[in-house]
Formats: sequence, C-alpha cells, structure tokens
Amino acid sequence: MTLKKLLLATTAVAMMGATVAPVLAQTTLRLVSKDLLTTNPDDVRLIEEIEAGLKAKGLDIDIQTVDLPSGTAAYGEALGVMLLSGDIPDIIYFQGGDQKMADQGILEDLTPWIEKSENIKAALWPHNVDRLANYPYLLYIYPPRAPQPVIRKDWLDELGLQPPTTVEEYEALFQAIHDADLDGDGTTGNTLGLTGFGNTAELDSIFNQAFGVTGTWMKNGEGKWVNARVTDAEKAKIEFYAGLAAKGLYDKEFVTNTFDIKEDKFYTGKAGVIFGSSPEVIDIYAGKMRQAHPGEDIELVVLPAPTGPGGQGLAAVDVSKESRGWAISSLSENKEAAAAVLDFMASKEGQDLERLGFKDVQYTVGADGKVTFTDAISTWYARFFNAANWVPPTPLLSPTAQTALDNIKAGFKPDNAFVWPAEYAAEVDAAEQVYRSWMARFITGEASIDQWQQFVDEYNAAGGARMAEYAATVLGE
Repeated sequence: MTLKKLLLATTAVAMMGATVAPVLAQTTLRLVSKDLLTTNPDDVRLIEEIEAGLKAKGLDIDIQTVDLPSGTAAYGEALGVMLLSGDIPDIIYFQGGDQKMADQGILEDLTPWIEKSENIKAALWPHNVDRLANYPYLLYIYPPRAPQPVIRKDWLDELGLQPPTTVEEYEALFQAIHDADLDGDGTTGNTLGLTGFGNTAELDSIFNQAFGVTGTWMKNGEGKWVNARVTDAEKAKIEFYAGLAAKGLYDKEFVTNTFDIKEDKFYTGKAGVIFGSSPEVIDIYAGKMRQAHPGEDIELVVLPAPTGPGGQGLAAVDVSKESRGWAISSLSENKEAAAAVLDFMASKEGQDLERLGFKDVQYTVGADGKVTFTDAISTWYARFFNAANWVPPTPLLSPTAQTALDNIKAGFKPDNAFVWPAEYAAEVDAAEQVYRSWMARFITGEASIDQWQQFVDEYNAAGGARMAEYAATVLGE
C-alpha cells in the first residue's frame, strides 16, 4: 500500500467515527516553508498581510505556519520525517526530497490549477513553463539560478583593472587580489581571489561554457552520449580550478565552508570575489557589506562570464524539473484555498507585498505617490515568488543587480538534463558522490589531475555507464 492510500484510509476511518462539523466561512490552511517561521516578526506580519489581501478579494483564509529548522539540510530532514509520519500540510515548500513524495502520489498535479489561475500563468518565466511540463508538482516562479561573481568596486579600482572578459584575465584578477593588501591589514598574500562553499556549482555557472561544457550530456569522440562530467572539457575546467587553488587564489576550504562562512570571508576582506545566486542576493550582499563597513561608500560590480577555449556564456539551465518550490498536498481538503494563496502571491497585490516589503519600514510613499525605499530594503527578500511580469513602482534592484538579471535573461540556454526514473536513484546518488569526492580532491591537491582516468573509471562503475545507456534512449541520436 502506498503512503497516499494509507493516509487516505486512515482519514476515512477517522471521519466515520466523527460528528459532522459545521461549515465555516473561514478556511484554515497549514503551510510549511524553510523561510517562514512564527518566531520571525517579519514572517508573521507577512502572513497577516497575505491573509488581509486575500480577504479583500473575498477569501477568508487562516494560514497557519508550521515551524521547522531553517537550515537547508536540517529543514529537508525534518520535513521528510514530518511527511512520512503522515503529517502533511496543505502547502509545502520543498528544497529536495519532493520526488519521493510525488512518486507516492502525495503531491498535487498543478497543471489544472495553473491553467485556471488568474495570475500564475502570466507570472511564469520561460524555464518555469518547461519545468512544469516535465514535472508538474513544484512551482518556483523565479529567474533561473545563475550564480554570478561580484567584487567591491573600490577594490577593482584600486587594482587599476577592468572587469575580466577571458579565463586568463580572471586568473590575473585573482592573482592581483592575492598579491595586494586591499584589506589594509598590512600583509600581502593573505587574501583569496575567490571563495565558495560546498561544491563548484557557482564557478561552473560562468566557466562551464568557457571550457566547452555545454550541457549535462555531451557526445564523445565516438558520437555517443556521455555525462559532461567525464569529458575532456570538464577535465580542463577542473584543472583550471585546481591551478587557482594551488596558487592560493581559490579557497581550498570551499568543501567545508557553509554559505555564511563564505559570505563572512567576503565581508571581512579575506576573499575578493564571491558569487551571488540571484540578483536579489547580490543586493543583499551589498547591504551586508555596507553594514560591515559603516561610513564607507561600497558598491559591488558584477563580473561577466568569460570567453575561453570552449566559448562564452552562462551555464545551461536544467529544465527537467524544479529543484525547489511550492507544492500542494494531493490529500488536502482545501486545494482551492491553497491554489488561491499561490495565485495571490503571483498577483500584482501579492508581488507588491512580497517584493516591496512593508510600508514605512522597507519603503515610504510620498504625497505625490512616489515610492522611496529605506535602508531596510537591502536585507528584505521574497518568500514566495519573483514574477516575470511584475513591474516595481520604482527600480527595486540596484544597477549592479539589474545587470545580473539582464545577463540571466540574455544568456538563458536550456539544458538537456531529464528526470531519472526511480530505479536509477542509487546510480545517480553513487555517481554524484564519486564526482564530488574526486573534484574536491583534485582542487585541494589531494589527487593529481593525472588521475583523471581513475576518476572516470570509478564514476562509470558507480553508475555512470548505465546512466549513459539510459540517456541515449531519451536523447536519441
């Protein structure tokens, strides 16, 4: 018996022995999200404002927020435990772990709800449309995540350099940062050119195309589909990363860094370049940098994707499915209300609230109706959506962040990745672990790039070879 059938059976038994409750005008929804907590005053007020906005549209919905740990790993673990126990809120934010629930029939197909929505369809970005067609259970209305590097403008000016446009110029910039005393501590050689966290995904965002890594699947010299991770293009890219690390230009602690440690190294001058995962995050970085250096006029500059031996551009965007996003429980007795909440958040009223924050806190409105942002807007962030069709009453992004958004719009390239059948889960996980382990060893110097074939053999043995056979059936000739 599937989890969905078990839960439906349990609910039915409970209802048979219950008295019929009176029909109430108000609908109660339970919502769980990593970024919404009852202990955060801003989150509490946001939910109250959403409820008020819905009520103005004739919808009396009481949104009850479920508290779970906010850290990505802790949240995912706690959410999985909660759902598997049968405690399934009406609206669920996933950041991984959703496919298991979808396979169990716990998640609602959002296609019909989006088709009849008033606002969601017009709010979608192009990649959202593709992802929903491939996997209709998660909704995440945001520009594609395309990490882009930023540097303090005053540091770039002090170095007397222009933003780098080639792979070689990037290395020269990192070297110049390392050799200078930009942080003013009286010591040279103790500032990293670049820091990161977890893995190389951020760097890959601008260096994949430069080294010829054009997508998840590429054809080898024999004309057969192979994962890009075992190609010569990938090898050249990783060799470049390892060279940076060997010279003290790239942070060898990237594997153990968390995102907040990465950011702290940037704010404290221990690293000169950092990647922002979105335009909004880049503005948050700028705000936090100014907070860390009160009285200093600090601006950030977005650095462009470089040209290299393989080309130029941002990495191809996976459109197989959303890696995170909002779902509606297929077991919910209030799907109409749940869909209405998501649709409201995609409306102009919902986006005004989400993106601008609170009047007289994040912004003020003059007698002439002009909206002016306060300093508090620098650390405000959307909890639900970033609608493609929303137009702010006054520029919301800084020129730097707007440049990042323009780069994303201009550089969108769909990837050829696809959703794996459940029976390949073990191979996918095993191959991923092999890849991440070897890449960390290559970059930190624990392994030599001369051992590349050893990595390829281990990757293929762990599942890469079988995965490539299946990919050929999906991608064709």
